[in-house]
Amino acid sequence: MSEKKTRRNFLVTSVAVAGGIVGSAALQQNGTNSAQPSAQNADKTATPSSGDGREIKFSSGKMPERVLGSTGITIPIFGLGGAGQTPLSDDSAEKNAVAMIQRAYELGIRYFDTAASYGPSEDYLGKVLPSYRGKIFLASKTDKRDRDGAWRELERSLKRLNTDYLDLWQMHHVSFSAELDTLFGKNGAIKAIEEAQQQKIIRFAGITGHHDAKIIAEGLRRYPFHATLIPINAADKHHPQPFIPAVLPVARERNVGVIAMKVPAYGRLFKPGGLDGMHQALGYAMSQAGVHCSVVAAENIPQLEDNVKVAQAFQTLSGQEMKAIEQRTAAVWEDNTFFRAWT
Repeated sequence: MSEKKTRRNFLVTSVAVAGGIVGSAALQQNGTNSAQPSAQNADKTATPSSGDGREIKFSSGKMPERVLGSTGITIPIFGLGGAGQTPLSDDSAEKNAVAMIQRAYELGIRYFDTAASYGPSEDYLGKVLPSYRGKIFLASKTDKRDRDGAWRELERSLKRLNTDYLDLWQMHHVSFSAELDTLFGKNGAIKAIEEAQQQKIIRFAGITGHHDAKIIAEGLRRYPFHATLIPINAADKHHPQPFIPAVLPVARERNVGVIAMKVPAYGRLFKPGGLDGMHQALGYAMSQAGVHCSVVAAENIPQLEDNVKVAQAFQTLSGQEMKAIEQRTAAVWEDNTFFRAWT
C-alpha cells in the first residue's frame, strides 16, 4: 500500500472515530470525502457539490457577499478570526469560545479562520462546526515549511477540527525569501499541499503574511495559490512598504481571493487620534478593489454582534471617504502596524 493511500485511510478513520458528529453527519453526506470536488473542478463552479446531486450553499443571506477569487465560492464579507486575545485562543475559556462560535454561525458568519498554532482554537471550532460542515468555509494554516512537517500538522488540524477536509489550507506567516525557497524546494511544504489536494483532503491552497508585502507578492507569482490572507489596514497605507499596492494588483491579475486581516489592528486604530470605530476600519478594508472577505477576532459576544452589524450595513466607500480615513491614520500608523515586526 502506498504512503499516500495509507495516509488517506488513516485520516478518514481517525476523524470518524474521534468525532461522533462528523461520523453521523458530515461523513454520511460526503462519504469518505472522495466526493469532495478537487480544486481544479471547484474553480469552475459557483458552489461546491456535496457529491450526491445537492449543492451546498455557503451563503448566509445576512450580509453582503463576494466570490472568493478563482474558488468560485460566494462567502459573506465578514469572517471570525480564531487568534488574538480572545476566548478562541484561551485554554481556560472553552465555554465562552463554544458560545461565541455558535453565535457567529447564528449571525450569518460562514468563514471561520484558525491555525495549528492558535492554541486551542481548532479544538473549540471542532466542537461546534461539524454540525454545519457543508454550510461553512473552514480555513486553517501551517507554519511548517517542509513536506513532512506540514503533513503532520494537517493531520493534527483535521483531527482537532473534527473534519475530514479543509476548504482552505494556508502557508502561515511567510516572511522571508529563504522561506519561499524552502516551501518550493524538493521537499518543501508545497508538496504537502499538492498531495493533499490530489487526495481531496484540502480544496484550496493559500499563503499568508504580515511582515513583508514583497514576499507575499512573490509567492503569488511563483505558485497558483487560490487565496492570500494579508493586512488590509488604513494605517498600513503609511508604512514604507504597504501591502495594498504591493499585493492587490498581483492578486487581481491572477484572480486570487484576498482575505483581509489586522483590520482594526487589535483595536489600536480606535485609540485617540485614530478612527471612530469598526465602520471606518472595515469600510476601508472592504472598499479596496480585489478584497473579498475580512476576518476579525472578538473578545466577547457583544463585540462580535456589533462587528456583524457593521458588516451587514457595509457600503463601498467613496474615494473621498477613503482619503479622509487615511489622513486620520497618518499620525498613528506606527502604533497600528506593530504586527509588521512579527515573523
